[in-house]
Amino acid sequence: MRQRVGHVLAGFLALLAAGVAGPAGAARRHETNRIEMVEDRPAGTPLMAIVSLSNQKITIYDADGWVLRAPVSSGQRGYETPAGIYSVLQKEEEHYSNRYDDAEMPYMQRITWSGIALHAGLLPGYPASHGCIRMPHEFAQQLFDMTKIGMRVIVARNDVRPAAITHPVLFKPKPVPAGIAPSALAAHWENIATDGETAAEDPAPQGSAESQETLGSIAAARITQANAAAKRADSARIRAAQLNMDTLRVLHGAQAAKSRAEAQLNQAESALAAAASPSATERAAAAKSEALERLAAADAQLSVASAEAHLKDDAAAKAREEAVAAESEKIAARKEAQAIDHMLAPVSVFISRKTQRLYIRQAFEPVLEVPVAIRDEGEPLGTHVYTAAGYSDDGSDLRWSAVSLEAPQTGAPGGPARAALDRIEIPKGVADRISEVISPGSSLIISDEAMSSETGKETDFVVLLSSEPQGGIKMRHRNPEAAYARSYERTYPRYYERYYERSYRPAPGSRFFGFPFFPW
Repeated sequence: MRQRVGHVLAGFLALLAAGVAGPAGAARRHETNRIEMVEDRPAGTPLMAIVSLSNQKITIYDADGWVLRAPVSSGQRGYETPAGIYSVLQKEEEHYSNRYDDAEMPYMQRITWSGIALHAGLLPGYPASHGCIRMPHEFAQQLFDMTKIGMRVIVARNDVRPAAITHPVLFKPKPVPAGIAPSALAAHWENIATDGETAAEDPAPQGSAESQETLGSIAAARITQANAAAKRADSARIRAAQLNMDTLRVLHGAQAAKSRAEAQLNQAESALAAAASPSATERAAAAKSEALERLAAADAQLSVASAEAHLKDDAAAKAREEAVAAESEKIAARKEAQAIDHMLAPVSVFISRKTQRLYIRQAFEPVLEVPVAIRDEGEPLGTHVYTAAGYSDDGSDLRWSAVSLEAPQTGAPGGPARAALDRIEIPKGVADRISEVISPGSSLIISDEAMSSETGKETDFVVLLSSEPQGGIKMRHRNPEAAYARSYERTYPRYYERYYERSYRPAPGSRFFGFPFFPW
């Protein structure tokens, strides 16, 4: 009887395992099958990710449209993923939560330093995280390999999409004068007056259109110059070394010849002193005479060699000076190219109706803040993201797209995104400077909101919609030190945990009816 009960129990457990583990595997396969990829063209580098909270979906866009799409699980009630504008700040293939029991967060792409991120995780089909955006594992891995730091991430209530837009306010590439100095590049943003106009003491450099070139071409020219200088430095060093070797070889040969002549003379003098017969004396005298002639010839050869060595020493010294100068030129050219490359990093411009100011960040660093004029400032603008997708017209213009997260009702032609631009007046000096460094990947954000306190060191602009729940941010109390920390790990020690997480939730890695439990 006991044996029969044991068989029945074993069978039941096997069925239970099959019934639970089977659907779990099927769920993973189903998640994978729901991943969509563009098929009619190769995918480019992602420019932005748009998360739809209502549809629980993420869509990845490159310069030419969408390339990937997958389901997600965003923040549950009380921990809602805040709708707003973010960017990728950090990437870690293997990451563990500091807040929620060291939970695994594979292929983590951080979008706030307080702890919200994109990562692989369990997708139950509804919002279930503590603020992060969970994605299918295979999708998260593929996306991780494609993205770069700085990619725009937009979290919206609805399924919004970028649409092509043109408008005079949107920046166009502007060439800068040829031969611009590195010091001028370093002070690119510093000489704009507080009203946004170029300072009087810093007049714009003059030059014809034919003599102007873009920063990109200047950087390329500086790299070419640096490479040429490096070759000259190497050639000069080799020439100096060869001259030194030639000098040593000639001097060594002349000195060796003189030493041999002196030894022969000494030998002849010794033979002469020891001669005991007239014939021996005559032979020794003749040998001494020959030795004296050889010594005189060796002295003359050494004098010539010494003169040549002096000339070669001078030439070697000059070659070494040329090498030092070429090395200095190489270093200066590379530094200038690096400065230009930094200026070619995508520019982010944020205009806030709430503060009536325009802010500029580049390479995650603030560079400028000035007042901005907004017509009908009491009326809402909405929240819009304009992205430079790529060059057009042989590099003389840019292709722009617009995404509207919140769009007030307007009867203006072209819709709310165009209507918002119609009300903006950017100071000419600021617009000109932005146009000199604008490049694909740059963006303009217009919003009724102010920038979030999540905007800090090593971030792009973070803008949260005050009309949407922000539980996922409010539950993460941002430490003031976080603005100066490279990662969240440095800000919140691993021993920090919320009491109810320790007391009322299963331990990480435990299983609930056969399903793994993921607390993040």
